[in-house]
Amino acid sequence: MEVRLKKKLLIVDDSAFMRKLISDFFVDHRSIEVIGIARNGQDAIEKIKTLHPDVITMDVEMPLMNGLEALRRIMVDTPVPVVMLSSTTKSGTESTMLAMEYGAIDFIAKPSGTISLDLHKIKEELVQKVENAAQVSINKMKKRSLSPLNNIAHKNVEVKNITNTSNVIKWDKLRDKMVLIGTSTGGPRALQEVITKLPSDMKAPVLIVQHMPAGFTKSLAQRLNQLSAIEVKEAEDGDLLENGHAYIAPGGYHMRIQKRASSYYIVLNDKEAPRSGHRPAVDVLFEDNSQFNDFDKIAVIMTGMGSDGSLGLKQLKKSGNVVAIAEAASTCIVYGMPKAAVETNLVNEVVDLDLIAKTIIQYLS
Repeated sequence: MEVRLKKKLLIVDDSAFMRKLISDFFVDHRSIEVIGIARNGQDAIEKIKTLHPDVITMDVEMPLMNGLEALRRIMVDTPVPVVMLSSTTKSGTESTMLAMEYGAIDFIAKPSGTISLDLHKIKEELVQKVENAAQVSINKMKKRSLSPLNNIAHKNVEVKNITNTSNVIKWDKLRDKMVLIGTSTGGPRALQEVITKLPSDMKAPVLIVQHMPAGFTKSLAQRLNQLSAIEVKEAEDGDLLENGHAYIAPGGYHMRIQKRASSYYIVLNDKEAPRSGHRPAVDVLFEDNSQFNDFDKIAVIMTGMGSDGSLGLKQLKKSGNVVAIAEAASTCIVYGMPKAAVETNLVNEVVDLDLIAKTIIQYLS
């Protein structure tokens, strides 16, 4: 009975060493059992039909059919939660961003290239991400239609009343604004859905924390910049905050801001300890922003494991005017961070992913 309840894992990698190493990670695992291996993407597609796995780990670089092409076909024909294994090279990080766009749930950065003899360094992270992915509903994985530049939300929408009864906000549309976004698992696709709908003339800068290793945030920023009307970049220490610009905290750095004269600038820190295992952390971004009261804030928490952002939201709400938006459970790949935010009773809007950009714009108009 116990064995039948375990989630079934298929390991896809062209390296026999890597397949064996990953398999060993799940020996005697309480809820995951390895039910098969595949040597390339084509092999994986065939194995899925016969083995019916609940979750897959997939290498990006493989012969005959690479991980990206296999992922694209899997998501169309037989959707299964997939965790990609990627190198940290420039092409590797770019491929990972495409994998997220195609529907991968998460990814693991290999410590040292294609065949990582030291993969044990990330054993705990890999096992946890496979566990998380195995719990994701297939219904939530269906690829959303993303046509960013033709789908930018129109600015002239009706501003709705803020009806959350737990806190009353005096919302002045003429005051300066700052948009703060935090997300984790499932975040790259969620960000694409939101950021690509923001207009270039929006009257606020956007600060983003996406839980992601160093190197990958730059590829994410570049990808979003290509698709968006606003300017998107990986934040650099000393960047001047400008309206219509989005700044993604680089992996490995907490992101804060600093006021100089009448302008605000990015401050990055890679020395401060991670918060709940995260650097950058949404809590750090939110808490830091709470000390500045000459602008109002729109705080957005989207799909992700854990509760990062909730403590920071409490801090934000104690000072200044803050509208809090949480992604609805119905569209979250993982309803962890938004759920924790909602449970603070400080969230003003709970909306589906495809309405988050419109909701942000309503409070800026």
